[in-house]
Amino acid sequence: MANNKSLVQNLDWCKGCGVCVGFCPKKVLEIKHEKCIIARPDDCIYCGMCELRCPDNAIYLVGGNKDEQ
Repeated sequence: MANNKSLVQNLDWCKGCGVCVGFCPKKVLEIKHEKCIIARPDDCIYCGMCELRCPDNAIYLVGGNKDEQ
């Protein structure tokens, strides 16, 4: 079954605190120019730690099995 999840970020909400970067087990995220960027999207395992820990709700997962028909 294909993975249709994706990691989405709202740079307008990101304050560049780095919490999401620190919790990412695969080092997918980085801080560049005082904002979080998805530096290695192919390495993401969609664990949701970034979404869970972001204090500004600036990064989140979309998609998944519930959306498949």
